[in-house]
Amino acid sequence: MPKDLMNASRQELEAAHTPEAIRLRLESQNRPSLLRDFVYGGIDGAVTTFAVVAGVAGAGLRDEIVLILGLANLVADGFSMAASNFLATRAEHQQFLRARRVEAEHIDRYPEGEREEVRQIFAAKGFSGDTLETIVETITADHKRWISTMLVEEHGLSDAPRAPFKAASMTLLSFVVIGFLPVMPFVSGALGFPDPHPFLISTILTGIAFMVVGALKSRFVDQRWWASALETLGIGSIAAGLAYFIGVALSGFAPA
Repeated sequence: MPKDLMNASRQELEAAHTPEAIRLRLESQNRPSLLRDFVYGGIDGAVTTFAVVAGVAGAGLRDEIVLILGLANLVADGFSMAASNFLATRAEHQQFLRARRVEAEHIDRYPEGEREEVRQIFAAKGFSGDTLETIVETITADHKRWISTMLVEEHGLSDAPRAPFKAASMTLLSFVVIGFLPVMPFVSGALGFPDPHPFLISTILTGIAFMVVGALKSRFVDQRWWASALETLGIGSIAAGLAYFIGVALSGFAPA
């Protein structure tokens, strides 16, 4: 059951379980979601960029250095995270393609053995007798459905893998957009719109970003939005606090 229906009323549940509503929901669930890539890219962007800003500010360095290191981290770490996501998602996609090729080959070369695998998979789910045989015949009557069933039931793979380039692009986009917030007050100062308290403004903007991204994260985890927002804010604050106090501790080694 989708998370937004967990606390639904009786009327809402009835409306969500009409044949048409069920069909549309199942179709949408079969499409890979990029929400996870956006949320985790945003969290990492806000945490790491503000940690750099906090560390440099804690060391008492000039705003220009905060700006340079913050933007350098935004570009380099954003690309690194996107590249890592691309390679990981591509490996998952390659695993899916290999498993699909192997299953197709096994079905072509030894269909009876593959039918027995289907039979045992659904027998383990509690089906037996004529019902079990009907299930086996129905699944194995369609080659594409047969392969899809084996991928999901035997290999534990999704039959709708995420596209590596789209996943990486979403990660990079969210990292750069949300990660830009901590350095935005310093950028505006460099463009001729100085703020007397850029680090304070950066802290406030980053805190808002933490809470918004955390609230978005709650859409695909079993957690209330406010709890997820506070959790993300807390973790981000710890990371930023550590960076700030390390900067303070090492400020004596930095040039004035």
